Amino acid sequence: MQDRDAAQAASQTRLDAWLSGYRRLPNVPDELIQPDGTTPDAWLRFLGALAEFPEGEFEDRFALATRHIRDAGVSHRIYGDDNERIWPLSPLPLILDEREWAVIAEGVAQRATLLEAVLTDLYGDARLISEGHLPAAAVTGGADFVRAMRGVKPAGGRAMHLYAADLGRGPDGRWWVLDDRTQAPSGSGYALENRMVLSRAFPNLYNAMNVHRLAPFFSDFRTSLTEAAHRSDPRICLLSPGPFSETYFEQAHLARYLGFLLVEGDDLVVRDGQVYVRTIAGLKRADVLWRRVDADFIDPLELNSASRLGVPGLLDAIRAGGVVVSNMPGSGLIESRALLGFLPALSHRLLGEPLKLPNVATWWCGQPSERRQVHRNIDTLAIARAFSGQGHASLAQGPRMLADLAPAERESLLAAMDARPVDYVGQEVVRLSTTPAWRGGELRPSPFVLRVYATATADGWKVMPGGFCRISDQPDARALSMGQGAQAADVWVLSERPVERISLLAHRDEVKVRRIMGHLPSRAADNLFWLGRYLERAEATLRLVRSLCTSLMDSDAAMHGAGETLSKLRGLLVEWGAVDEAANGDQVADFVSAALYDEAAYGSVIRLVQAARRTAATMRERLSEDFWKLLLNLEDRLKGRRQEALTEAEGLARAEGALQTLSALSGLTQENMNRVAGWRFLDMGGRIERGVNTCRMMRQLASDDATLDDLDLLLDLIDSQITYRSRYLEGMALGPVRDMVSLDPFNPRSVAFQILTLKTHLACLPTLQDDGMPEKPTRLMVHLASQVETADAADLDTERAMEIERLLMAFSNAITDRYFLQGSNATPTKKLGGLA
Repeated sequence: MQDRDAAQAASQTRLDAWLSGYRRLPNVPDELIQPDGTTPDAWLRFLGALAEFPEGEFEDRFALATRHIRDAGVSHRIYGDDNERIWPLSPLPLILDEREWAVIAEGVAQRATLLEAVLTDLYGDARLISEGHLPAAAVTGGADFVRAMRGVKPAGGRAMHLYAADLGRGPDGRWWVLDDRTQAPSGSGYALENRMVLSRAFPNLYNAMNVHRLAPFFSDFRTSLTEAAHRSDPRICLLSPGPFSETYFEQAHLARYLGFLLVEGDDLVVRDGQVYVRTIAGLKRADVLWRRVDADFIDPLELNSASRLGVPGLLDAIRAGGVVVSNMPGSGLIESRALLGFLPALSHRLLGEPLKLPNVATWWCGQPSERRQVHRNIDTLAIARAFSGQGHASLAQGPRMLADLAPAERESLLAAMDARPVDYVGQEVVRLSTTPAWRGGELRPSPFVLRVYATATADGWKVMPGGFCRISDQPDARALSMGQGAQAADVWVLSERPVERISLLAHRDEVKVRRIMGHLPSRAADNLFWLGRYLERAEATLRLVRSLCTSLMDSDAAMHGAGETLSKLRGLLVEWGAVDEAANGDQVADFVSAALYDEAAYGSVIRLVQAARRTAATMRERLSEDFWKLLLNLEDRLKGRRQEALTEAEGLARAEGALQTLSALSGLTQENMNRVAGWRFLDMGGRIERGVNTCRMMRQLASDDATLDDLDLLLDLIDSQITYRSRYLEGMALGPVRDMVSLDPFNPRSVAFQILTLKTHLACLPTLQDDGMPEKPTRLMVHLASQVETADAADLDTERAMEIERLLMAFSNAITDRYFLQGSNATPTKKLGGLA
């Protein structure tokens, strides 16, 4: 009893210390400390629960949960940055009670309804312009107005399925709309990830506080896209700019979570007014595209001709009604700040009511009276671009006060405003409230921006009960992005009653049972194939490195360390590009270090692992978290170690450690992946690479003049020492070694085993033409299989091994030509039209 009282007293003391220290900081009152000095009950409950943790446990819990962020590769990319950055998540959520949230949700739903009506009018009859409610230049002055979409009725009946609003809260508790997001709203996938991490860190607290779930919103969004399609079981694709997008992780995460197909522009082709996905079985129709590519880049034929992100002819397919695109190209014009000043009047005109969530007072300089207003108050207003991508460079990151600019920059901006005033707006500076963030072991008030999402449904706009919150260590959050000093925060909307636990699982009777996921896209097949090749090539290189180390360490293996065998081993590493030829004379330890860590050598282990990681990153939605975690850990252990001095023993230990990780990756693919086309292409890549590498090893180490040391090393490299010694008691002989290495169909490391496995995989893949004629990969495989099935070890010399190697490479090229992306040469599956 006394212990419990002491613990409660200690937690209360800790809570009081947090709050009293917070009250003394600038920018207070805020979310935590109200103007009357009180703290909202929700925050007291949350911080009180944290204070009850023993000293240090709060940080330990969060650190354990955020390990998921690193292990799962949760990341983002800052524009212009080559490398991805680990997602920065705050351990404290933004907490909103149900009454405050109701005001936000009602205002966001109303605003989405208004903006959809404006969008429909501007691309339809444009009565808002003809009747004088909007000046034409405020609409057509920016690049986001897509003239090709005028008069086009969206397939599915809606131009907008997803809307987001960036909100800020003033010190008086009133919420303001800072920006509208209609082009391709991002952040909802990160909101999911933020929720996963925090609910893992504080599961009991999360459940006890009755936090609203996010799953119903995503279910509504998926249903909205499904109902917009023409077919009952539509193929919905998330159109991504690709792995160099700032939010590619989020796109892959959402595709996996919602069951959508993640595609890039090259994956799609337009035929006869419809959009198709290039798959290994030919072209398959895409019914819905959830667009994450800006409108200007989606069709190089009609819009930006330099774009490599879009689909030629996509606008034609949209006009023909052959595909639903969400949001419609051109919807980005609603993001224009030039329109903000007109929205209060438009709300009365179109909805018959005032805006429930006001936006920041804005004056567009394209109108004479508003321009004079801006110039009269230019020192007290923030200046911003009226249209995205247009205007002075100093405003690229968001609104700026002239006082914050250097004198030369200020004069340049004023000159630009005089030359082309339509590109600029003046905005009232609204002081935003702060929210508590955990920095340096204490609570600190930090400005924040809350992005709230709404999706169109048959019953109107539904708002996500939560959102994507960004907090900053800077005093001004108006131009806040996930860059320097910024953190993300989960958003907890609290219910006054227990919250039902809801997931995206459908009702039992609504889902038809299926065992095959559908046709594999060609890009995914290509990436899986090369992932298998890179991993197998890395493993083969590590086996060479391991043998090189053991050659100098094992007294019995000194046979490899002397004479020609060691030279052949080093020669293979040079031939494979693992080590530069100039380094061939180095000490063995330096040679091993180069083979493992030299990032300048295209065939080194680190370069191969990096290539595997880059390839895997393009299809994160298809790989398990365990696979990704192992691959990242392997790269981390190899990266940046070239300058380290190694002994043979250290080189051996590191090579064996990397081999164990690759074995674990192989085990995951063999035990956890469904035996469908994706697994087959991953395995085929590895089988082809293993077959080619084994042929190369055999040509070097099993030639007619091979020594016993050479043969022993070859068996060691293909992991067949035990099998050989138990099968052949007579000792080492050239013929039996050649047979075990190349022709033995029971040895999983032999060339024959790889070819026969490839033959099995190929028989399970689809054909384009249903005419009974074998395709080129099949013809090559028949020839390859006959070579190894009928060969005799006595006749298997180096020339025969070279011929098999060439056939394997030709088979690899045939697989590439048949199944992977082929530009405009893609053709649909052809069926026989006659009767038998």
